[in-house]
Amino acid sequence: MKGAQIVFVSGLSGSGKSTAMAALEDQGFYCVDNLPAPLIEQFVDLCAKAAPQTPKIALALDAREPQLLAQVPAVVGRLRTSDRSVDVLFLDCSEKVLVNRYRETRRVHPLSPDGSVEAGIGQERILLRDIAALADQVVDTSQLNVHELRAAVTRWIAGESRASVVNLISFGFRYGTPEELELLFDVRFLANPYFEAALRERTGLDEEVARYVIESDRGAAFLSRLEDWLEFLLPLYDREGKSYLTIGIGCTGGRHRSVAMAEALAGALRDHGREANVRHRDVEKPQ
Repeated sequence: MKGAQIVFVSGLSGSGKSTAMAALEDQGFYCVDNLPAPLIEQFVDLCAKAAPQTPKIALALDAREPQLLAQVPAVVGRLRTSDRSVDVLFLDCSEKVLVNRYRETRRVHPLSPDGSVEAGIGQERILLRDIAALADQVVDTSQLNVHELRAAVTRWIAGESRASVVNLISFGFRYGTPEELELLFDVRFLANPYFEAALRERTGLDEEVARYVIESDRGAAFLSRLEDWLEFLLPLYDREGKSYLTIGIGCTGGRHRSVAMAEALAGALRDHGREANVRHRDVEKPQ
C-alpha cells in the first residue's frame, strides 16, 4: 500500500486516546484499538490488499499487554523504512488531573485494579516510555477539554497551522497560585483600588476601576511592555505548534488589579487577531 498513512496513538490511560481516535476517524482513518504488535504488519498488509484499499489507518496502543507493547518500537521502525507515512501521537497528562478524572468517573486504573490510581499511573509511565520516545507529536491534555483535544489532533493530522490560543487567568496570591500556569506576572506593584473608598467594593471589571489600574503611569507602561514581549514570544510558540498558552496575572486578592490587567491584555491580543480567553478565579471571593 504505497503512500499509506499510518498513525499510532498512545498515551496514559485517561489522557484522551478515545477522543483522539474519534478525531482521526472523522478525518477518514480506519481506527483499530489495541491491536497486538505481532499482528500490526499483517493488518497493514491486509488493508493494502483490500478492494478498495484503506489508505489511512489509526492504531491505538496502551499498556495492558506489556510483553506485546515491547515489540511496538521494532514494528514502527520497520514500517518507517517502507513507502508508508508513519506518525506516532503520544498523549500526556499531569498525575493530578488524571487522578481527578478517575475519581469523577469512579473507574479503577487498568494497571492497578486493586491498588491506587497513582500507582497505576506510575507503572504506566514506565511501560510507555519507549513509545513516548518514538513520538512525532506529544500533546499535554491536562488543560484540554474533549473539544479542544479533537481540534488539536485535527489540526496536527491535517497539517494546518493555527495561532496559539492564549488563556488568561486572574487570581489572588492570597488564595494560592494556579498550578496550570505557564507564564506568571505579579501586578502587586500597581496602585491598589482597594485603598480607594469609592472603588473598594467594585472589581476590575468596573470601567472606573479598570481606568484607575490601566491608565496609571505604571499600569500603562507595564501593559505596553507586556504587549511588546508577547508580540515577540507568541509567534515562536505558533511555530512550535503549541495549541494553548496559559498566562496568570496575580495581585493580592484577585479582585481589582489582576482582573483589570487580564481584561486589558485580552483586549489588546484580540485587537491583533489573537484568540484570547479570560477566567477570573477569585473575583467573587471576599476581600
